Amino acid sequence: MNDDVKNVPNSDESEELDNIIVLNDENGDEIEFEFLDLIEYEGEEYVVLLPNDEEDADEVVILKLEDTDSEDEESYVSVEDEDVLKAVFEIFKEKFKDEFNFIDE
Repeated sequence: MNDDVKNVPNSDESEELDNIIVLNDENGDEIEFEFLDLIEYEGEEYVVLLPNDEEDADEVVILKLEDTDSEDEESYVSVEDEDVLKAVFEIFKEKFKDEFNFIDE
């Protein structure tokens, strides 16, 4: 799955839009996420996103940042390697342990 980011204009009316990005899913539908962090792990960059949907507000999405030919767009791809996902999530949990209440499953 390859999700392209569409730029969301910053608005003086609402500062919370500053952390909102919009991705297109595999069906071309737009999904809003709150950008939480950019984490570097083993030479790669990963974004940690929180869906802007009440149903999925208890889970984050981790996507790998990929270079594109365009300076105006970034591309994010799903991470298939469970070990990488766990490692990036552990880094995120450590950085934000005082801001979020993490539930171990």
